[in-house]
Amino acid sequence: MSWVLIALLGVPLAGAAALLALSRTDTAAGGRLLRVHALAVSGITFALSVVLAAGFDYGDAARVQFSTDLAWVPGLDLRFHLGVDGISLPLVVLTTLLTFLCSVYLCWGRADGPGQLLRPKSGGNRPRALVFTLLVLEVGMIGTFLALDLLLFFVFFEVVLIPMYFVIAVWGGRARRAAAIKFILYTLLGSVVLLLGLLLIWAQTGTLDMIALARAQGAGMSSSVQVLAFVAVGIGLAVKTPMWPLHTWLPAAHTEAPTVGSVLLAGVLLKMGTYGFARIAIPVLPDGAAAMAPWLGAFAVIGIVYGSLACLAQRDLKRMIAYSSIGHMGFVLLGFATLTPVGINGALFGNIAHGLITALLFFIAGAIKDRYGTTDMPSLGGGMLSRLPHLGSLLTFAAVASLGMPGLAGFWGEMLALLGAYGPAAGLSRPLYLTFMALGGLGTVLTAAYFLLMLSRVTHGRSVETVHAPVLAAVGGGGGSRPGAVMRVGIARVRDVTGYELAAWVPLIALILLLGLWPKTLLLVTGPVVQTLLGAP
Repeated sequence: MSWVLIALLGVPLAGAAALLALSRTDTAAGGRLLRVHALAVSGITFALSVVLAAGFDYGDAARVQFSTDLAWVPGLDLRFHLGVDGISLPLVVLTTLLTFLCSVYLCWGRADGPGQLLRPKSGGNRPRALVFTLLVLEVGMIGTFLALDLLLFFVFFEVVLIPMYFVIAVWGGRARRAAAIKFILYTLLGSVVLLLGLLLIWAQTGTLDMIALARAQGAGMSSSVQVLAFVAVGIGLAVKTPMWPLHTWLPAAHTEAPTVGSVLLAGVLLKMGTYGFARIAIPVLPDGAAAMAPWLGAFAVIGIVYGSLACLAQRDLKRMIAYSSIGHMGFVLLGFATLTPVGINGALFGNIAHGLITALLFFIAGAIKDRYGTTDMPSLGGGMLSRLPHLGSLLTFAAVASLGMPGLAGFWGEMLALLGAYGPAAGLSRPLYLTFMALGGLGTVLTAAYFLLMLSRVTHGRSVETVHAPVLAAVGGGGGSRPGAVMRVGIARVRDVTGYELAAWVPLIALILLLGLWPKTLLLVTGPVVQTLLGAP
């Protein structure tokens, strides 16, 4: 079944290429054809990932399966080497699922409904270019998780940057250009450092095969070289994660990106950085990982506390969710820094949980902005549970899941990361890691504080019946108002959650509940691989 991996890359790539021949989309017929195309291509790609998951041998999750190994550049011994194991499989399924749900959010429902960028009208939002960009982005994301050659990994790692730049710069908010430029500059500079680290590994070992490098456990590289390579690779990955203090591109990018851009940025792109730690930095450079783990842990807990405090100071809902990602990804990095099976399993679990929960949060934040015309929390006026009870209830569920309520997916990643810090790997300072654990625990308290504060501002209290004029125009109530005006109007005229929004959100809710109640669903897949990567028996 190695053909499945080729198909996972080929279907979205072919779908993007087919759009170049598509006729005009500014007519009703052209718009319908574009919607069907986007849903079909992303749906087929998701179905292929389900086939991959169904055919995966879970009894041997540590083994690379469905391997495809073809000559790429024979003169340099570069190979087109793909494969999947217990670490990459959940991320591949998450990527295809979120891309498909983004297509559902964009393509289903009325053309004038919330979230519908693919409207059959001229002079607007370039719907064909948007679908093309999202499909190219999907190719890069999937390829990053399937690549088993260091240079191929780097190529796919970089492919995602250009389409995400255009998603932010073309379809984002008012300050989209500045946010997109900041995103591309940070990530490109990080990629340069990452490439230097990968080339150093190649120069020292003579191979780019990630499987062979992981099995060698650093053989052929001195400890000093491993430390240097780990620092270079780690910086490149940390920018994408993002780790404090390399995080400053993230809030602006999330705030200005359209809803689907924020969903894929938080749900998948951030995971590419943390995946690199699990796939390359820790198993290939064990001495470097052991030497730098305390520093990684220190930056992680600073990010946890800093991100939480920053969230308490935010007025904008999307910006608050963006800063919350810095804190949540700090727990993932803390899990890696423990260099224990418990901690790394917690990091991998937190990766998936964050992808599901934060994607749901950004979907809901986008729906709120569509209805109210703003995500500024004081301007929303409170009382959402009384005005839009279904939307307010879903926001409450997503916030409670993100703050780590037991029984929901967000709890297990944070708990296992803290448990790993309680008993770090041999050679690491236990008092230092106990300090990390205490600071991480403080972060969980602060996380609960800022989410509960947000809910008190947005969903509870007495509603203020104000809505921005552009939203009035969308519902037929304010066509003559001046741009940017805020008028008094009954929010009851704005629709609550729509059917296509539920279709995009219910799968995320179901998975958050499934992983929260039965964490072994994921831990039994990642556990054997973690043992192998750490060289444990």
